[in-house]
Amino acid sequence: MQTSVQQFLQQNPRLAHFVRFNPIWYRYLTRDPTRVAELEKVSKSFYGKTWPQKADKIKHHMQMTAMLVQFADMMKD
Repeated sequence: MQTSVQQFLQQNPRLAHFVRFNPIWYRYLTRDPTRVAELEKVSKSFYGKTWPQKADKIKHHMQMTAMLVQFADMMKD
């Protein structure tokens, strides 16, 4: 692996952690160091940092809040 890629991974511990959990990326980055952008995209999906995943998470929290409010209203009666 090129030293520039190694330094990039050292500066981004989240990506280094992803590469440790997915060792195939060692091979990808060794053969083609320009795949760093793809690595970032795939790791965002892995960690749930994409917009659709964030929207689903917010939707889930809103549903839970609505359910708790409904439950509290039922307990008042």
